[in-house]
Formats: sequence, C-alpha cells, structure tokens
Amino acid sequence: MTTRDENAAAVRVSGIRKSSLDKDLRKIERLEDATRAVSRNRVAVGIALLFLATAGALASTQIGVEQHSILMIMAAVIGGYMALTIGANDVANNVGPAVGARALTMTGALVIAAIFECAGALIAGGNVVETISKGIIDPALVPDAGVFVWVMMSALLASALWVHLATFLGAPVSTTHAIVGGVLGAGVAAVGFGVVDWVVVSSIFVSWLISPVIGGVIAAGFLAFIKVNLIYQEDKIGAARRWVPVLVALLAAIFAAYLVTKGLKHIWHPGFPALATISILVFALVYLAAKPWVRTKSRGMENRNQALRQLFNLPLICSAALLSFAHGSNDVANAVGPLAAILNSATTGALSSQVGVPFWVMLIGAVGISLGLFLFGPRIVRIVGEQITKMNPMRAFCVALAAALTVLVASQLGLPVSTTHIVVGAVFGVGFFREYYTTHSRRRRHYIRTHKRNQPQRRFSLADQDELRRRKLVRRSHFMGIVAAWAITVPSAAGLAALIFFAVDWVR
Repeated sequence: MTTRDENAAAVRVSGIRKSSLDKDLRKIERLEDATRAVSRNRVAVGIALLFLATAGALASTQIGVEQHSILMIMAAVIGGYMALTIGANDVANNVGPAVGARALTMTGALVIAAIFECAGALIAGGNVVETISKGIIDPALVPDAGVFVWVMMSALLASALWVHLATFLGAPVSTTHAIVGGVLGAGVAAVGFGVVDWVVVSSIFVSWLISPVIGGVIAAGFLAFIKVNLIYQEDKIGAARRWVPVLVALLAAIFAAYLVTKGLKHIWHPGFPALATISILVFALVYLAAKPWVRTKSRGMENRNQALRQLFNLPLICSAALLSFAHGSNDVANAVGPLAAILNSATTGALSSQVGVPFWVMLIGAVGISLGLFLFGPRIVRIVGEQITKMNPMRAFCVALAAALTVLVASQLGLPVSTTHIVVGAVFGVGFFREYYTTHSRRRRHYIRTHKRNQPQRRFSLADQDELRRRKLVRRSHFMGIVAAWAITVPSAAGLAALIFFAVDWVR
C-alpha cells in the first residue's frame, strides 16, 4: 500500500471515529436535556402541590369550624387545581403568536401574561359570578342544595382533569367549554335530561363552530392587505409610513372596545354609542402618535421585509398584555364561579343563579392562573406560536387583530364564543392563506421574477421536497388533532363529570 493510500485510510478511520464520537456526544446531550426536563417537571409539580395545599389552608382559615368545612376546603383545592389548568392551557393563546414572532421572549411573555392576568382577575373580575355557566341548566330543578354542591364539585373536578389531559397532550382547548361540559354532565346525572336548556346549548355549539372560521377568515384578510400594500410594494418604507399608523390605530381602537366589552364588563356597561365614541377617539389619538413614531423608527431602515417587521413588535406586546387582562377578568370565573357557588350553597343551604365572590376565592383563582402559566404554560405557547405555522410580527399582528375583532363582534351580537378557538382559528387562517397565496398569487410570482431575477435559485433535492411535504403534513396533523380535541371537550368533560357524580353518590 502506498503512502497516499495509507493516509486516505487513516483519514477514513479518523472520520469514522469522529462520527461515532459525535453520535455518542449527541446521545449524552439528549440524555442531559431529558434529565433537566424531568427535574424541572418535578419542581413544577412540587410548586403546584404547595399552592394547592396553601389554597386549602387559606380556605380553612376563612371558613373556620363549620358543618361542611371539609367539603369547602376540598372545593377550594379543586378550584385552585382548575385555575392552574386554565393558566397552563388557556392563557397561552394570548401570548403564543407574539412569542412565535420573536416579539417577546418566553420569559418576557410569561411575566407580562401573569401580571396582566392577575390584574384583570383582581381588578375587573367582578364581585358577583354566575353559578351556572351560560345558563345551560335550571338550578330550580335541582332537588336541594346538597345535590347542587356535588353537581358543581363534579363539574369543577371533571373540567380540571380534562384540561389537564389536553395540556399534557399538547392541545389548546377552551376551559369555558370544559366547565360547560362538566356542568352539563353532572346536571344530567343528578336530575336527568330535563334539567338542560337545549336551546341555549344548541346556540352555544353553533357559535363555537362558526367563531374559529370567522377568526381565520378575518386574519387571512388582514394578512392579504399587508402583503398587497406593504410586502410586495416597490417602496416598502413609504408604504409602511402610510399604512402602519392606520393598522396600529385600528388595533388600538378595536382593543379599546374589546377591553371595555370583555375586560371591564363586570364594572362598566356602556352602550353602543359610548363604545363607538371611545373607539373613534382612541383611533384618532393613536394614529396621531403612531405616524411620527413610524417615521422616526423607519428612518434609515432598509427597504426589506425583515426591516418592516420591527414596526409591529410594540403593538404585539401591547396586544398580548391587553388580551391577558381581558382573559383574566373574564375567564377567572371558570375557576371561582363553581367554587363560589359551592361555598354559598354549603353555608346558606340556598340555590342561587348568582353569588358573591369573597376576595380570598378570587385570589386563589388569580394566583392559580398566573402560576399555572409559569409552571406548565410554555408547551402550549410553543405549539400555538411556533408549531402550527411559522409566525413573524406581521402575521402575529393579524392574529391579534382578528381575535379582538371577532370577540368584539360576537359580544355585540350576544354570541357565546371561545377566545381560544378564535385565536387558534386565526393562526390556522394565517397558515392556510400563506399556502394558498404562495401557490396562486400572480402578484407574488411577478414580484419574485422582478426582484430575484439575478439571484441564484435554490435547487431543492428530493430530500428537501420530502421534508417540505412532511412539514405541511405536520401542520395538518396539528389541525386535525386540535379540532378533534375541540369536538370532544364538551362530551368528555360531561362524561367525566357524570362518572364522578355517580361515584360520589354511590359512596354517600
């Protein structure tokens, strides 16, 4: 063997050894990552259990020695558990698009969401809540307060278990759907099908089916507007100075009305003229402030899409904060409403459609939601913001705008909608529109031919093409999985609640 052959053989052997070493190192790194993840999960579970113990201790100090004190302490612990699951699953939709667009880091998003969720619950959560979510069952048909307490206890535990399971599986679901399903199942188990107002239930189901489609269509429409009027313009900076102030002012006006309608509904009820006046004033003020801000921000900016995205970061951060505030004020009732109903019925022996909420009960709900987001929320944040479709600040801006507008219109029409469904529907709408626009847009093809004629064209190998198809299928699998989780949330929570009620009734 010649010296050259010997050197080549040595290089091959060295390459094989190096490749084997790299593989071993990667295995060790993956093992270390998995170990750290398990350790973090154990710490998170430990903190959650400590919070539930604290909730029970707080309830015991507030209730004292009463006939049903053990029952009420159990209810406080289950209410805290429900609050944790709301934070882990539902809250993630408010900040997911902003995190996926890199407008917020994960830590920054968690801090903002936790602060504004807690503020929304404590400031605008209201002193009175409905005991029967959406009026789906008639409390007058429930035989006595004891049965009513166990109906609400079963509904609360079943909805918390279902949302916990959905979070574990990585499916963003509506906690409102879960609590409605729980009340429905436990009510039917306790009294029978006659206790359910099926007209109300039918209207709720119809609105739940329509709202994500509307959110997706509106988000796609705004993205189409941005593509035509900003992205595929010759002078991108001039187009941004013309249209970005309008879009930011529109977002501010819609969020002002949204915040009044959803976030402050427990403490203020303005009519439509007042709501319209507020929106117009906010639009005008924000437009006057945004115009010089955009001009200053865009000075010296490159005429590229990447540069334009910076103009949407600040509005995205504000929208994530406002969505979290409105969610905290509105959806904290999913945890504290059944808990307050249980406490009221156990202490007074009376059934009521509305009850007052003690501050300590609202505190359990507010802290539980924020803690659940911190401990278990990042997974759903990543799914909504990164894994459904690729986000950037412009697309995330369209999602936030569509979500607020859809909820606002639905509220004015009296339709009970889920913010979770609308946000995720808007994310899917953006993704599907991108696929359609990439394939069918003449304007986009003309733009590419004109501006990228002299750039080397990337040639995709068969492996690249398979990877692109695989990624599209992954998005479809997310779509099918999430829609399936939506479809079975109400019946699953209802079935769990019925089983829990039957088990408790058998033990009693």
